[in-house]
Amino acid sequence: MPAPRSGTSRPVIAIAGLGIESSTFSPARTAAAAFHPQRGADVLTRYPFLAPGEPLREAAEWRGALVGKALPGGTVTAAAYASLSAELLDRLRESGPLDGLWFDIHGAMTVEGMDDAEAELLARVRQVVGPDTVVSTSMDLHGNVSRALVHGSDLITCYRMAPHEDAMETKERAARNLVDHLASGRPRPLKAWIPVPVLLAGEQTSTRIEPAKSVYAAVAEVEAEQGVTDAAIWVGYAWADEPRNRAAVVVTGHDQAAVTAGAERLARGFWEARHDFAFVAPTGTLDACLDEALASDARPYFVSDTGDNPTAGGAGDVTWSLERVLARPELKDESGPTVIYASLPGPSAVAEAVRAGVGATVTVTAGAEVDDRHAGPLTLTGTVHAIRHGDRDAETEVVLRVGSVYVILTRLRKPYHHEHDFTDLDLTPRQADVVIVKIGYLEPELFAMAADWKMALTPGGVDQDLPRLGHRRIRRPTFPFDPDMPAPDLRARLIAPSNEPLTGAEE
Repeated sequence: MPAPRSGTSRPVIAIAGLGIESSTFSPARTAAAAFHPQRGADVLTRYPFLAPGEPLREAAEWRGALVGKALPGGTVTAAAYASLSAELLDRLRESGPLDGLWFDIHGAMTVEGMDDAEAELLARVRQVVGPDTVVSTSMDLHGNVSRALVHGSDLITCYRMAPHEDAMETKERAARNLVDHLASGRPRPLKAWIPVPVLLAGEQTSTRIEPAKSVYAAVAEVEAEQGVTDAAIWVGYAWADEPRNRAAVVVTGHDQAAVTAGAERLARGFWEARHDFAFVAPTGTLDACLDEALASDARPYFVSDTGDNPTAGGAGDVTWSLERVLARPELKDESGPTVIYASLPGPSAVAEAVRAGVGATVTVTAGAEVDDRHAGPLTLTGTVHAIRHGDRDAETEVVLRVGSVYVILTRLRKPYHHEHDFTDLDLTPRQADVVIVKIGYLEPELFAMAADWKMALTPGGVDQDLPRLGHRRIRRPTFPFDPDMPAPDLRARLIAPSNEPLTGAEE
């Protein structure tokens, strides 16, 4: 093994990164506190494979700088980015000479006044750690990959499953690839990048179903080729309006022919499947989905309220859907079908319910404090069913029973992905008739629980009807905005090593 540049017995690797999906179609803004940043040694606790005694932990000297991950939301404020990035850079300076950097990001962060926030942050990181530090970047497959981001990274990879059941596996792969490269003494890997002019929602590209299932199965086949280190396909992030937003492929390795051929194979596969991508579940209007759910014998029946999904960047406080749910006559009485609605932020409503206590009847107003474009604040009268304090995202949660609907109100927005999210609130989703969640595709626990489900195409900052949102700044032509566009150039672009000048214009 070559001697580490840092002069230590093992390579010294720092960990840093900021991650969020930012919808530019939401009026929300994301502040620094939303990232829940971890610092120093605390950063290592994020990753089970870096626990003391784990082989990867022992293979290097790991130094946490700053890693912050926020719930998807609106554009990050310039002040939040400035403060977090400044601290991240200061901590990297304090880390001393580095052999490697693991850059753990999401890839869809939008910052006020900035079009390619992750590439900009990596460029600033490079100024601190120097050109000889090897960088391995790990991302969500719904991130965006510009030429500049690939140039600044020596190794780069992303999730291969949607939903992201392989998130930790991907992070471990990025860290292991970096350790293995530093131990090899080889020159920096070759990088073949191909932008693919397709921009689709995650709910249309789930790897649970075809064609994404087969498109992504090819990633492992390319990676297995001799001379290839890693292969990746990014779907891109559909709810931001920036030139970088589109699909992309990157293959890294040490054999130019294998890297190039692998990238072109994956890019062609994605492009050729573009017309076959479809929603991961049956879709319909909210009213149609509720009609079918209430008439069905399948219990529990899940309805996904997609347009205001907080895990895709929605504000979470659009009242449009809940207003229609509560207006349904069959749900007005407590003896009606049991419906759970998750969820609606309303800080003052939550405070009033907490003051009143469980069992009290209250009239409160919630929602539309951030996104009031589709409906205004909603006033509802009901019985306080449960109160819970201390949630990481919501802080305080309240369940209000309105007729036969159990409405979850939160101090701050929260996604509901797990069964315990409901049972912690004295709710039994398995015994409910209908469970309505602000989400896109169902996360694994909910998917396993649902006897049947549909996606309601509702308005909000992450509307599934992309043309309705009104993108103005993405590169055109792009499918499906330009359905009859000519075939694009899907030849591999070999990107210069990170310690050499960036060549070629962004395409």
